[in-house]
Amino acid sequence: MTPRTVSGPSRRRVLGGLFDSDGWLWAFIKAMFWLVVLVMALGYIPDRAYYFTVLKTISVGVNPATTPGSYLSFVNLCPPENGNLPCPAPVGAIQAWQPSPPELALPAPRVDGGVAQVGTSLLFIGGSDGTTPTDAVYVAETSSGTFGPWTAGPALPEPRSDAAVISFGGSVFVIGGGDAAGAPTTSTFILTPDPATRALGTWKTASEANIPLDLTVPRVGARAVGGPDGIFLVGGSDAAGPTKTVMKATLTGAKWTAWQDQAPLIEERVDAGAAIIGDFLWVYGGSSASGPSKLVQVGQVADAKVSVFGAQPDSATFNLPEARTNVSMFTANGALYLVGGTDGSTTQPQLFWTVPDPTTASMSGWHNLAAMDLPAPGLAGAPALVSGPNVILLGGVSGGQVQTGSVRANLAPGAPFFQVTALGGLTIPALNIGGEVGQQLGYLAAAGAGTVDFIVLLIVGWAFVNREKVAAVWRRIRERRRQLRTG
Repeated sequence: MTPRTVSGPSRRRVLGGLFDSDGWLWAFIKAMFWLVVLVMALGYIPDRAYYFTVLKTISVGVNPATTPGSYLSFVNLCPPENGNLPCPAPVGAIQAWQPSPPELALPAPRVDGGVAQVGTSLLFIGGSDGTTPTDAVYVAETSSGTFGPWTAGPALPEPRSDAAVISFGGSVFVIGGGDAAGAPTTSTFILTPDPATRALGTWKTASEANIPLDLTVPRVGARAVGGPDGIFLVGGSDAAGPTKTVMKATLTGAKWTAWQDQAPLIEERVDAGAAIIGDFLWVYGGSSASGPSKLVQVGQVADAKVSVFGAQPDSATFNLPEARTNVSMFTANGALYLVGGTDGSTTQPQLFWTVPDPTTASMSGWHNLAAMDLPAPGLAGAPALVSGPNVILLGGVSGGQVQTGSVRANLAPGAPFFQVTALGGLTIPALNIGGEVGQQLGYLAAAGAGTVDFIVLLIVGWAFVNREKVAAVWRRIRERRRQLRTG
């Protein structure tokens, strides 16, 4: 049999045949296309089906980052509970402050008390009614970032106000503070609840507990900060006024060492905020000998001790925007917060926050949003506690009146429930079915999506193998439609 020859001009091959229908490049493009289809059908879509069931929102499309605001988004819709916050909320933002119901008010007005949580018990410790320090301790049970009504708890051995209060290693410590006459003290009181029965027990002095934690010098208005192996006591006042001292008591195994001096502060401080983030001890706000201060001081924490403090007196971004003392302070999610306090004469409502680098102590400055401020006229002398998703401020003085109530704010504003990004990413609301039920339904949704996609792929594969049959079917369908149109 003689091979058939085709007459006519020869066709020029583009780029040596790379884009011919049977060329290797076209084959590679088709292979990559079907690889993407397989990954999407059997991986990505079932994954999205699971998270669509259990999460509030899901992201689909191209989102180069998961942090709100870190990529260009020109449509943003946030949940109403975010209030007047920008959408998306900036890093470190919190929701607006909400007053607690009257049923959760303290039994008596209190300012300059301390607060600690041990297990599920929330303790409000000491303080004063604005005139006289008290030994009263109030207890409430906590659950999911809220708490129940207050009841009387074990009283302190003596009245204390403006003491350093901290929960550490299963015990609550009340360090220093003012006595019944307001004079600085050297005492440390310790409460160690029974972990088995959850009974709070009674307070003991340091000598009764055989723990060397009484101070060698009196202090009031100091701040206690928990470190990896002990407690730092920062600043405070003695009989002569604010001090620069920083001390540390170390816990080794079950044994405490006595207080040992650390590197001193650059400037004396009382009623300040203090916290450890990463490798640094931050001291901000509070009063020096000359009054409320803006100065922020940072101590390097190395080998479990503070070796040196530094400051940037001339920096407008490193230091606080305004001088504040007798502040409420807390830390959450790597951010430092200072709220309320006084400017030396009146209570203030502003909240300032910053997110420092935990390894270099650098930061972009302190931030303030009106939506995050306290209701006017502000609050001072109210201890802060982070419990679950909320931060709670208890008691304090506002506009000259000592308070019994509390306010709280959620630390996690909602992310946008609908978002469109410049690169084609899309965030949409999801079902948000929680608990074990949501998880099991999520698995069923993922399995169902994967099964349907697998069946669709089988049908597509059969159609490619039987192209002539599929083409004949389509011809019959088109012919039927043509006949229906023509009657």
